[in-house]
Amino acid sequence: VLLQASGGGLVQAGGFLRLSCAASGGTTTNYHMGWFRQAPGKEREFVAAIGRSGGTTYYADSVEGRFTISRDNVKSTVYLQLNSLKPEDTAVYYCAADQFYSALRNNVAGYWGKGTLVTVSS
Repeated sequence: VLLQASGGGLVQAGGFLRLSCAASGGTTTNYHMGWFRQAPGKEREFVAAIGRSGGTTYYADSVEGRFTISRDNVKSTVYLQLNSLKPEDTAVYYCAADQFYSALRNNVAGYWGKGTLVTVSS
């Protein structure tokens, strides 16, 4: 499955963005989906995951209550709504897919898209 993330940009602290991840080349409902991020000089970290049907979600503590992951299986697209952004949210955000939900929660995925840069100014 091929993944393409978009929607990043420059935003002031307290602002919001919505990231999208379009999937193609496979039956996307076969995959759990996740978002990850990597800040400059830091390791990649898990942000959020969503189950195949969209009924199950899981978030990193650092974004719980501020970010929302969702998916539209008709459009084969996964979204990440980023609210109340902080400068420490600045990172390249990646979407990923895996057949195992637990893999995503453990920062592992079989398929990765190119990232989209989110920059939050103070």
